[in-house]
Amino acid sequence: MSTRYEIPDRPRRNRRAPWLRALVAEHHLQVSDLIWPLFVQEGENLATPVPGLPGVERLTIDKLVDAAKEAAALGIPAIALFPVVPTEKKNDAASEAFNTQNLVCRAMRAVKTAVPEIGLIGDVALDPYTTHGHDGVLDANGDVANDPTIAILCEQALALAQAGCDMVAPSDMMDGRIGLIRAALDRAGYEQVAILSYAAKYASAFYGPFRQAVGSNKAAPLCKRGYQMDPANTREAMREVALDVAEGADMVMVKPGILYLDIVARVAEQCELPVFAYHVSGEYAMLKAASAQGMLDERAAMLETLLAFKRAGADAILTYAARDVARWLTADS
Repeated sequence: MSTRYEIPDRPRRNRRAPWLRALVAEHHLQVSDLIWPLFVQEGENLATPVPGLPGVERLTIDKLVDAAKEAAALGIPAIALFPVVPTEKKNDAASEAFNTQNLVCRAMRAVKTAVPEIGLIGDVALDPYTTHGHDGVLDANGDVANDPTIAILCEQALALAQAGCDMVAPSDMMDGRIGLIRAALDRAGYEQVAILSYAAKYASAFYGPFRQAVGSNKAAPLCKRGYQMDPANTREAMREVALDVAEGADMVMVKPGILYLDIVARVAEQCELPVFAYHVSGEYAMLKAASAQGMLDERAAMLETLLAFKRAGADAILTYAARDVARWLTADS
């Protein structure tokens, strides 16, 4: 027996075929949305797997150059470099951070020579360079000292710019650092170097695998709540973003991503600058672990996750899955 009703509005009509779904899709994930974070280590011809981050490796400079070439060939517009600093080069003053011949500066020069078309993003923070693993230097009370840290961050940004960095990315969350870094870069003739501000970086439990990758994790858990944001707060994020915009940031970052898509959406709605989001190590690791257990389809879950970033309003996404996602999107095109 056939039953037909007079239903004037049938939204399923627009979902009935792949070509139609493609035509009416409101948001799209593209290779040009991706930034690939890469870890660089000392040595030659080494690619060392990072525990807890399947598919991610610490690369020596020669291997890093190969990865940059692959990224460019896939259409990934930029890579973000994070150094694995040898223990003997760490100290309480983070002096290696502004050594113009340090690991990340040498890596940037090598990549710029071999792959000049790829964008280079350099992390501006002291945690890879300090013995204690904090993002700044400590005062006599053991607290991260805001203004002395900024002085070092400015020198670090200048060293990165001199090495060929296209975009410095202060991830430290010190007050006032964007304006002072901008002024230092401009005075030195690096006015074309952009600043990607980690404007809303939360004190998250999802950074663990990253800290292990760069060697900034310690036996005792680091408490960074004195400078990174409280996960309970939304309005504070908007204040932080507004301050960084006023100080001269070129784009702003929300970190982490998945758990903070409400912040991404609010920043994207209210901020006129491009908004980036970081699909952080713990978020990536969860998807990889669930996929390895057969609980998720990795490709489908990763693409859906990153599309959610775009739907929330992110203009670009830092993700350890960038290479795989670029391959999948290219295969689908």
